[in-house]
Amino acid sequence: MNKIVTYYRVSTTRQGKSGLGLEAQEQATNDYITRVGGGIVESYTDVESGKKNNRPELEKALRKCRLTGAILVIAKLDRLSRNARFLLELQDSSIKFVCCDMPEANDLTVGFMACLAQYESKMISERTKAALQAAKARGVKLGNKKLHLVRNNDTTAATAALISKAKARNIELQQVIDEIRADTDHKLS
Repeated sequence: MNKIVTYYRVSTTRQGKSGLGLEAQEQATNDYITRVGGGIVESYTDVESGKKNNRPELEKALRKCRLTGAILVIAKLDRLSRNARFLLELQDSSIKFVCCDMPEANDLTVGFMACLAQYESKMISERTKAALQAAKARGVKLGNKKLHLVRNNDTTAATAALISKAKARNIELQQVIDEIRADTDHKLS
C-alpha cells in the first residue's frame, strides 16, 4: 500500500476561512487516492502565496515524505509552487510527488508545467499592478483606511528572528573561516 502525504494550499486568509478552494483540492486528492490506492500518512495545509517556498506546512510535508518514503500528493502543480527552480529541484530530489490533475506527468511535462506556473505568477502580478494603477487613476484611494488601528508597531519578534538568523549565518561563516585557516596552516607547516 502506498504511503501518501497530502498537501493543500490557498493564497489568502479569506480562501482559507471559506474552505472552498481547500475542499476542491481535498476532493481531487481523495479521488486520486481512491483510484490508485494508498493510505494518507499526514495532511498539511498552508495559507500562503505560491511564490513563497519556505512555507511551514510545506516544509513539514516534505520532511515527512523524506522520513517515511511517502509520496506527496497535490491537487495541482501550482498549489505546490509557482517557482520553476523549486519545482525542478524537488523533481530531482528523492521525494516523489504526484499532481492529481496530471498524474501521468513525466520529467518533461513537470518541467514545462513548472515554467508555466512561474510565468502565470508573473502575469498575475502584472495584472494586479495594472488594475491598481487603473483604480488609482480613477481617483480610488488605495490601502487600508483603518491601517492605524491594525498596524503592529511591535517589531520585537521580527528583530529577534533577524538576529537569530544572522547569528546562525555567522556560525556557518566562522566554520568556513576556521577550515580555511586550518588548511592554510597545514600547507605552511
